[in-house]
Amino acid sequence: MSDHQLRTRTPAGPAPGPRTPGSRAAVALRAAAPALAVYAAARALGLLVFWAAASAAGKDPLGPLSGRWDSVWYQRIAENGYGYTVTLPDGSVHADLAFFPLLPALERGLSEVTPLTLGGAGLLVAWTAGLVAAWGVFAVGAHLYGRRTGVVLAALWGVYPTAFVQSMAYTETLFTALAAWALYAVLKGRWIVAGALTVLAGLTRPTAAALIAALAITAAVTLVREYRAGDSGGGGGGGIGPVLRRHARMVAGVALAPLGWLAYVVFVAVREGSPFAYFDVQAQWGNNIDGGRALAAFIAGLPWPAALGLCAALGLLGWLVVLCVRQRQPLPVLVYALTIVVISLIGAGYFGSRPRLMMPAFPLLLPPAVALLRLRTTGRTAVVLAVLACASAGYGAWTLLGAGPP
Repeated sequence: MSDHQLRTRTPAGPAPGPRTPGSRAAVALRAAAPALAVYAAARALGLLVFWAAASAAGKDPLGPLSGRWDSVWYQRIAENGYGYTVTLPDGSVHADLAFFPLLPALERGLSEVTPLTLGGAGLLVAWTAGLVAAWGVFAVGAHLYGRRTGVVLAALWGVYPTAFVQSMAYTETLFTALAAWALYAVLKGRWIVAGALTVLAGLTRPTAAALIAALAITAAVTLVREYRAGDSGGGGGGGIGPVLRRHARMVAGVALAPLGWLAYVVFVAVREGSPFAYFDVQAQWGNNIDGGRALAAFIAGLPWPAALGLCAALGLLGWLVVLCVRQRQPLPVLVYALTIVVISLIGAGYFGSRPRLMMPAFPLLLPPAVALLRLRTTGRTAVVLAVLACASAGYGAWTLLGAGPP
């Protein structure tokens, strides 16, 4: 008897009612549960290894997670607002206006309604956002290449070499969560949602420019393609007006997307009395765009074995980009990832932070995720992920207990 016959002979049950937003979210969460479990296990391993290493060294394990480097600046903003500057021995001035406001606003809000300190609130935001980000990463991977790919993609993002930053009171997890879900919204045609999430991303990190570019370029290509199809008699309808009306929600989402980033740039400009104040502040921190000169100078100043190793790493990065293109990733996903990479490489900032700055470019991990699933057994894939998790945990402990910022 065929499956069709079995289905037609089965007594029909009551017709299912319409799914509520809550029920849809519950179904989606159940589907993502394996990805969230694997991600949480990887981050728990990283924290455990770091905790053991810090205890062995006689250091406070919470200190590097919530009380060093950028996290201190965010907490100072949360406590006192903007206005703090530091003059370094070389005469350069570092102002807290270089840091975007969403994370400190969340830290302050949580600390006021819970017993948490600002540092504890920052960790709660980062850890919660990490799970939300892993869910979004899974959703994008599952939408494009299937549920198993989504699980492996979330796992790879959790064992990224600098994934220890995902356990710190930094903005990487918050930004990645907003970016992943914005990209998923675009893939599902929910442009207003994508634009709103991009607004929040623009209040989180300057690299929201990559997300804004992804939405704008995708919309522009869509409009031009449909306009040309209509103009050539392809049934799209003549004139740009009808095309814009058909895609009104897309146009609205794109118009909405840059407002968060622009609002903060305008805030800094008004506060400092200069239209270019935001860019001046970033330049004082060494975060200006120099076209890659700082990166080239850094490589040239290294001993040749280290320079060759770094060039090999950059070559691997370039190969991942080529694989993403050959994989024919959807335009918004590809534009977002490539723009994050370009921004990270052409800035003049501290070289050691560049791998961390590229961490939100999770679509770069799609080719390795698909390749891992080609292994003969699930066990081999699990072994590879376990080895990567251990290496990431060890590197994270070593870095967090070091002197320099990630």
